[in-house]
Amino acid sequence: MADDASLRGRTALITGGSRGIGLAIANALAGCGATLVITGRDTARLASAAAEIERTHGGKVHTVSLDLADGSSVAPAFQSMRAAAGPIDILVNNAGEAASAPLLRTDTALWQRMLDVNLTGAWLCIRETLPAMMSADYARIINIASTAGLVGYAYVTAYVAAKHGLVGLTRSLALETARSKLTVNAICPGYTDTDLVRDAVANIASKTGKSTEAARASLSAVNPQGRLVQPEEIAQCVLWLCSTAASSVTGQSIPIAGGEVMSR
Repeated sequence: MADDASLRGRTALITGGSRGIGLAIANALAGCGATLVITGRDTARLASAAAEIERTHGGKVHTVSLDLADGSSVAPAFQSMRAAAGPIDILVNNAGEAASAPLLRTDTALWQRMLDVNLTGAWLCIRETLPAMMSADYARIINIASTAGLVGYAYVTAYVAAKHGLVGLTRSLALETARSKLTVNAICPGYTDTDLVRDAVANIASKTGKSTEAARASLSAVNPQGRLVQPEEIAQCVLWLCSTAASSVTGQSIPIAGGEVMSR
């Protein structure tokens, strides 16, 4: 997989590409020879991630500061990306944010932010790349959703609603574009060993009085394998979906969750 020549010279854009799942995906794609554009809100972290990838894999990594909660910034950011790196062949909508609250404590601002970052942001990025992708001889859109896009979880209604929306967007767009060379898929990780889960562990510990170890174990227990998913496992699935071997795979929502979610 890591030597797939079909990715050499392709340009891949990863939102939220400076840490966690996004950084693992960026490293995997760079290892296959793709030209990278990574976005994020923290310019210092972006620069550090780009330097790390360049040291490891060589080549140039383009960085663009982008806050998907600010929809008006998306079009200018993409203009900058195209000027720097050319057309985007692979779009990985990875940027996301999770906030927890019971529904009756979920105010309009929290609800809207979860939609803006996890769903509307992906839609805006797709809208910027889709025209060129529809006429290209190769194109991939991969949305990093969540098992929360396939099942329900308590106390995260806004996040779950947004991720369900992202799965629905994936399926509908795949049907719209099925006659082109573009494939559109979603990856739905379970609890993954990232900053997002570490924040969730801290939140559980502070609200329940559990130790950090017990809080982490409670999340690991959701996975039938009894562990957290590793970001590199998700990155390997991205590589497969980007390969020519997956040209007939479109409209799918692939759980990476140790058996937590199974097809019905």
